Amino acid sequence: MSTKSVIIQAEKAKSASYELGITSTEKKNKALKLLAGNLRKYSSKIIKENQKDLSISKNLGDAFLDRLKLNNERIEDLINQVNKIVDLTDPIGKIIDKNIRKDGLKISRVKVSLGVIGVIYESRPNVTIDIASLCLKTGNSVILRGGKESFHTNLFLSKLIKNSLSSVGINKESVQFIENTERSTINDLLKMDRYIDLMIPRGGEQLINLVSKESTMPSIVGGIGVTHLYVDKSADLKQSLEIAINSKTQRPSVCNALDTLLIHEKISPKFTPLIISALTTKNVEIKCDNSTFSLIKKEFKNNSNIKKANKNDWGNEFLSLKISIKTVKSLEEAINHIKKYGSGHTEAISTKDEIVKNTFLKEIDASAVMSNASTRFNDGGEFGLGAEIAISTNKFHARGPMGLDSLTSYKWIVEGSGHIRT
Repeated sequence: MSTKSVIIQAEKAKSASYELGITSTEKKNKALKLLAGNLRKYSSKIIKENQKDLSISKNLGDAFLDRLKLNNERIEDLINQVNKIVDLTDPIGKIIDKNIRKDGLKISRVKVSLGVIGVIYESRPNVTIDIASLCLKTGNSVILRGGKESFHTNLFLSKLIKNSLSSVGINKESVQFIENTERSTINDLLKMDRYIDLMIPRGGEQLINLVSKESTMPSIVGGIGVTHLYVDKSADLKQSLEIAINSKTQRPSVCNALDTLLIHEKISPKFTPLIISALTTKNVEIKCDNSTFSLIKKEFKNNSNIKKANKNDWGNEFLSLKISIKTVKSLEEAINHIKKYGSGHTEAISTKDEIVKNTFLKEIDASAVMSNASTRFNDGGEFGLGAEIAISTNKFHARGPMGLDSLTSYKWIVEGSGHIRT
């Protein structure tokens, strides 16, 4: 596929966006319901195509394969997310505010679609459905460029989406899937600000930095989640244990999984052996600072999964069954560590002290800050958004899980009756 072919697809998406932007909620929901039905109807075919991708990528590691894999349970989750989006209020056409001046001039702001959204993503085929569904509901055309590792799955899913659109009379060109997985297509897309209104990267640090640096259209920065949990000296140890284990092991390959555990020195003698025992039972590799290692080295001296941390283990997004643990002397030290090594994605505290909790929530700057809850809750579905197109660490336009509202802009509407400015 040449640059010219990609331009043709972008032109089709742009042209279709004008029609899609004024499509009725009823029609969009009808297409989404049909898509949910097709996901269930063709689930065995989806899994078959996914198996092709898994077979090709079998040497890329467990964390990567976990992100790539679709099974009946995960397809059912996708169906549920699509149905949740159907039930959500369509933001398009919503009047944000309205003002009538003394001279009778009416001025209002109304939610509108962004236009065309480009998404470049790696390995996660569920992103194809999440993004297309959210874009459809908000009247945005979308250009999907997935990775070569999930090509067969994404291609089949994109065909299901297109068929669902055309079956209800929506222009199928609203969804464009770039079949060329060569790196050059990314470079082409990043220069197409004439057609693409927003670019969203979903992948590793290298991809996100490339998009941030090279795109000629606005882009969303996010997805890199160096995530911390601070266990305060006042924390409920049993609750902290459950939160830490869930944050790390419920799904370790995702961006809101726990990377670094910070433990106050006052509770470290009691809590640290408990958490290390629990983590090693889950086969987690643990990197300890000197203080933590000295505390537990006798009890766990024969455990090869416990090692001393080096400087690269702080500020590292592991995306696997690995964690770094540090003993800190105070809340202030924990906050300073997070300020130095955090990525602005997800941070959490476990504490029973209201003053400590409120200080942490106020001073930590991240897209989501949790108290006494798993970091895994930083998710569009969990926040009631139906799904998410990305988790943004931007401070401009959108931050955190990006749902329907984040995929809209607004326009001013001014209604007069012969008004002139004097």
